Amino acid sequence: MGKFGASGWRREKGARVAVGGDATYSALGPYSSVVVNHPPATGEDAVVWPVEVGAVPALASAFQPRTELRERIDAARAEAGTAVLTQVLSGGGGVGKSQLAASYAARAVAEGTELVVWAPATEVQQVVTLFAEAAARVSAPGASGESPEADARAFLSWLATTSRRWLVVLDDITDPAGVEPLWPVSRTGSGWVLATTRLHDARLTGGGRRKVSVDVYEQGEAAAYLRARLAEEPGLADEAVEELAEELGLLPLALGHAAAFMINHGLTCTAYLELFRQARTIAEVLPADADTEGYGRAVTATLLLSLGAVETVVPAALVRPVLWLAAVLDPAGHPEALWSAEPVLEALGCDAAAAREALRVLHRYALLTRDAGAVRIHALTARAVRETIPEEALPLVAVTAADGLCEIWPHPDTAHRELAAVLRANTDSLVEAAGEHLWDPEGHIVLHRAANSLADAGLTEAALEYLTWMGEESIRISGFDHPQNLTITGNLASAFQNLGHLEEATETAEWVLRRREEELGEDHFDTGISLAQLLVIHTKAGRVEKAIEVGERALAIFAREAGPEHYRTIGTLTNLAAAYLESGRTEDAVAILEEHLENTVRILGAEHPYTLSVKNNLGYGYADSGRRGEALALYTELVADAERLLGPDNPETRAYRQSLEYLSGLGRFHWRLLRGR
Repeated sequence: MGKFGASGWRREKGARVAVGGDATYSALGPYSSVVVNHPPATGEDAVVWPVEVGAVPALASAFQPRTELRERIDAARAEAGTAVLTQVLSGGGGVGKSQLAASYAARAVAEGTELVVWAPATEVQQVVTLFAEAAARVSAPGASGESPEADARAFLSWLATTSRRWLVVLDDITDPAGVEPLWPVSRTGSGWVLATTRLHDARLTGGGRRKVSVDVYEQGEAAAYLRARLAEEPGLADEAVEELAEELGLLPLALGHAAAFMINHGLTCTAYLELFRQARTIAEVLPADADTEGYGRAVTATLLLSLGAVETVVPAALVRPVLWLAAVLDPAGHPEALWSAEPVLEALGCDAAAAREALRVLHRYALLTRDAGAVRIHALTARAVRETIPEEALPLVAVTAADGLCEIWPHPDTAHRELAAVLRANTDSLVEAAGEHLWDPEGHIVLHRAANSLADAGLTEAALEYLTWMGEESIRISGFDHPQNLTITGNLASAFQNLGHLEEATETAEWVLRRREEELGEDHFDTGISLAQLLVIHTKAGRVEKAIEVGERALAIFAREAGPEHYRTIGTLTNLAAAYLESGRTEDAVAILEEHLENTVRILGAEHPYTLSVKNNLGYGYADSGRRGEALALYTELVADAERLLGPDNPETRAYRQSLEYLSGLGRFHWRLLRGR
């Protein structure tokens, strides 16, 4: 039995992950590193065309071509001629905008369009991540793999000037201001953009964009959908087809729910219509005055009917919690791996096989979809489900979803950029759905993971904004004196540092240090964390002697309080060695790093990502002290390890390769020491 009963989930104190969890290899942790100066892209000649970036959704069964609507879209496109063009398909949830856009994308692929990009746009950083991936796939000039934001800009420049045919779809825009800098243009007339949104916002039009309003099906389209969907089950599409379509509000999403239910139970339209009308009395779970899109009542009724059917196949105690969890995550999709995460299975009270079976049945009834390792739920369905979550169950639903995201979040996540963007988007959706339940009273570690991930991805402005929000929420909910506020403020200092705002970083980190010295003492472990942070900031700012002073203090605290093998001790030792190298104390640094590498291999293993960075620093020390032969041998080994473990195109691998080329006399001197941020 899971952590829930007939009336909802039972709250269990302590069954959570909270601030203070191990974020060792996060962007704000001590083992992270900065890699710069990567080689240029290899050029378009190396690209294998056509290129498809992003997952274009599969078309629904009995998809309706919506001829009249297509004519309006095609006319808007034709009016623009060779000018920039964006069609904004605007309409309420569940009206089929994404399906219509998917049909255009599928047609473009079939017709041999050279580049098709499908970008979920509910979260701006997902667009940035996909555009950065596209830049690499098409070898856009200026794309280095170092900064997703810079690579996205390089991709936009490539789109503007290329003569290759392209289509970019921005699906479900929720933040027009955030997406504005990412609108593609085509100055050659070879490409076009199709966007979908539920917003009626003037910022989505202008600049050559045309808005095409998408409403529910026409009466004939809705009836045609039901007849086509039910065609393989003789007799189900009876004389009540038109009446049922009208009763469902001609809403594609509601029609999909109803058709799946009728097929699974062998019900005619007449029989289903009777059930539907009976169920409308319980549709008050989605009040009319809260239904701003005008479609929630029909969807809620069909949802509850389908739920009743699903519960005859899968235990009711499992079905509803599965839907609750899916409904608080990003409708655009979350990794199916979440349903094998231990916190989720523990809360559901089942094994992974049972969870997968629940997902399979829910997919069968069109309540969610499973596709290519992702689980998706329509935004309107998700809203209807959230309205059914008992108030007492929401805290545990929120924490379980957060714990599950944490368990499947890779560390570090820099080698999994697309997955990291998806996990950040899901965290955003969870924060919106959970409210204060992720602060009880400490901020859940998933909030810190999202901040770290933004910084890891090079999205430093977004990381700064996110951490500022976290600080404000922490003070509002937990109070100014809560210890987590100092942790968040320290992370904010790291964000300033990553942006190159070293004075702001110094001022913020020194304020945290003073608070910790006053409240905890000069030799407290947390005081050592602030000292270790200042070690990195001072080194980057060129204040090497100050860096060594605070670094030696931090090292003494960690060695005494945690021992030589603790990650804080190890990380501080690396950064202190970097400061020694900067100050000219090369032999001292090399001596530290040689011993440090031996211990790191013993503790973490030869193939750990951190071991690679220690080898790099030692190679730098060898080269700097004139021991070129030893440096060359170490970098030869390092490049081979990195190509095997990280991949040949990973930014760190490229940096190691550049160092080897320099030592081999094949390149200019342009490598940098890798050190913690």
